[in-house]
Amino acid sequence: MIAPPKPDLITVNVDGKDVAVPKGTNAIEAARLVGVDVPYYCYHPKLSVVGNCRMCLIEMGMPAVDPATKAPIMDPATGKQKINWIPRPQIGCATNASPGLHIRTQTPQIKDCREGVMEFLLVNHPLDCPICDQAGECKLQEQSTGYGRGYSRYIEQKNVKPKRTQLGPRVTLDDERCILCSRCIRFCKEIAKDDVLGFIDRGSYSTLTCYPGKQLTNNYSLNTVDICPVGALTSTDFRFKMRVWFLKQTNSIDTESSVGANTVVWSREGQIYRITPRQNDGVNDTWMADSGRELYKQVKADTRLFSPTLDGRAAPLNAALKAAADLLAAGSVAVVGSGRSSVEEQFLTKKLAAALQAPAYLVSRVGEGDKLLISADKNPNVRGALVTGLIATLPSARLAELAAHIDAGRIKTVVSVGEDLAAAGLTAAQLAKVAIVHLGTHANATSAAARVVIPTLTVFEKSGTFVNQQFRIQKFAKAVPGPTGAIDDLAVLAKLAKIAATDLASVWTLLAAEVPALGTMSFANIPDTGLLLDATAYAGLPFVEGESLHFQPAAKVAATA
Repeated sequence: MIAPPKPDLITVNVDGKDVAVPKGTNAIEAARLVGVDVPYYCYHPKLSVVGNCRMCLIEMGMPAVDPATKAPIMDPATGKQKINWIPRPQIGCATNASPGLHIRTQTPQIKDCREGVMEFLLVNHPLDCPICDQAGECKLQEQSTGYGRGYSRYIEQKNVKPKRTQLGPRVTLDDERCILCSRCIRFCKEIAKDDVLGFIDRGSYSTLTCYPGKQLTNNYSLNTVDICPVGALTSTDFRFKMRVWFLKQTNSIDTESSVGANTVVWSREGQIYRITPRQNDGVNDTWMADSGRELYKQVKADTRLFSPTLDGRAAPLNAALKAAADLLAAGSVAVVGSGRSSVEEQFLTKKLAAALQAPAYLVSRVGEGDKLLISADKNPNVRGALVTGLIATLPSARLAELAAHIDAGRIKTVVSVGEDLAAAGLTAAQLAKVAIVHLGTHANATSAAARVVIPTLTVFEKSGTFVNQQFRIQKFAKAVPGPTGAIDDLAVLAKLAKIAATDLASVWTLLAAEVPALGTMSFANIPDTGLLLDATAYAGLPFVEGESLHFQPAAKVAATA
């Protein structure tokens, strides 16, 4: 991968401290580098600058020079070059760093400006923070404490605006709380490419709404909730269900496609309440698709498997494992792995197939990508199967070869690791011809036909890694405990393969020793943003997405057809 060129650095001064920043750096970001907080609402580092809120006012100055000779004008009192300060405050969000720029953020003038802006923002805003759904993560609440006057001079009646307005199927608007920052409008127009939101009316009557005949229905609509700095835009699904300060945050990965968007799972006492995006500029910026936010509902789905079964009847785990081992010992076995399994699980699946001298298969899932954060490859970890050696070529959506072996009588037992064989093309007659050992989380046609069923864990109930379409290995962590009766996939696979490695640490010892691409890694030293693997060996494979993703780095690791 070609290293990006180093930016041209310039020196700016923030509250008396010099800092080197790339030329053109936003003043808010420059101040952040020296630990100075410049408050703002409308500014967002991933969106265009509009200067709506005026909260980020700063004093700005430049070194003084003689207009005729361009020689520096020195201050006799300090012996340093004099600074010409602009008499009126400037908005920091629209000020870009230039050589010699001086910024002041703590002067009496700036303090008075901030208090004035905050006072105007609160003129019509309902002061009912204890019952607001945004309480605990509201920027208006935080900054009114840090930068407001601490009291109100407003005695008139507040202007009443619409409440509980459905902008779309997933987003609810409380217009009384809206501060007209326009972040949601810019996101829809610039990122989601669905220019559906706008303001109507004037002054204190301005209202956020959808254009006539339209709704906020795109698959990225909930990102507007994430970036709303107040309690105006709320998730209809999460609205008033739980206070955010009670929730535990766990880093995870969106498993709905091979993009591998980084996420945060919010849970309490073993129950997941919501999923939000986690910033990774190399993968998904700060966004994620709405469809990925609903994946947590699979944890408590009605079809969830909770106990091992043997010939359709509940059985102790030891009995189910012994029956599975007996079937495998009889020979004529095929192993069907999953592109939804973690790298560690795929590695043990490969070890199981090798121990049984059995062919290994993988099932592809191909759909329509959106050229944003949903790829056409609906498996999160096909690349992991290539890296670990579980497969050598790209999988197909139908298990045609396995079906032919079953019909010919060459396969007597099939181990299915998280896959529905019927959905992958095997007929009911073919399923009836073989003994199936099924490891899975939810009931399906394969679990109904299986001799042995061992319930396993969802991605939210275990830890591991995936390799996304950039060949970036990324880890996810256990957010909630698995239900009683469900077994960790690693423990089951290790037991069937007769390997002592049953946890992440021991599996990674084997991975580092046997998989060259992972030889210098351990699970613990993979950073939160992931690590790019050397994908030279896979550059010629015709991966299905064939898309240049909007958020994919310019130096692609893997070539796509």
